[in-house]
Amino acid sequence: MTYKRILLKLSGESLMGAQGHGIDTGRLNEYATQIRDIVKLGVQVGIVIGGGNIFRGLSGMSKGVDRYKGDQMGMLATVINALALSSALEDLDVKARVLTAIRMEPVGEFYSKPKAIEALERGEVVILAAGTGNPYFTTDTGSSLRGIEIEADVMLKGTRVDGIYTADPEKDPSAVKFDTITYDEVYHRGLKVMDLTATTMCKENNLPIIVFDMDTPGNLIKVVKGEKIGTLVHN
Repeated sequence: MTYKRILLKLSGESLMGAQGHGIDTGRLNEYATQIRDIVKLGVQVGIVIGGGNIFRGLSGMSKGVDRYKGDQMGMLATVINALALSSALEDLDVKARVLTAIRMEPVGEFYSKPKAIEALERGEVVILAAGTGNPYFTTDTGSSLRGIEIEADVMLKGTRVDGIYTADPEKDPSAVKFDTITYDEVYHRGLKVMDLTATTMCKENNLPIIVFDMDTPGNLIKVVKGEKIGTLVHN
């Protein structure tokens, strides 16, 4: 096994599946099955999930929602997704624990690093909700922070595309995929892997990122076993 402990970052948008909003239960169960398969291998799994399928703070601003309040709404959206994912995992007999960056017992337990690591070492999937608990930070930054805190070996960023390209492959058919790329090159090329705060945190704390296609069943276990899929970002 290549990685003993991972931080898996999932986008909220990917949970919409084909329906365009909310949570597609088919997609949710597909993700839960992939996560169960790596837990069976003994991998310790922390998960951060976005909330864009329910509400995005930044897009809320364009509709007149104050940024501070909008980001708080976005954090709550991530908690809804975390509860949905924990339920799907428990249906597959996988123990899952939701830890929130904002106090909201009994919805989830208040996050602390020791609590998260204890749960991981017991073999529970730990779902880290509500971002960093602060407005003006994205869930990308939340996943970088939590990945560093739980001492993950790698951050796995599950997306709709199979890695990082020179341009958006959905818009530019001539875009070329990188197998590996450094943080500095991501920055100098202006590639949208994660926001700058998140990328800088990973660079400074030497946390590698693998960007891969999570929507193809079986890809997660391939990445964990060290198969060369997706794009590795490193120092």
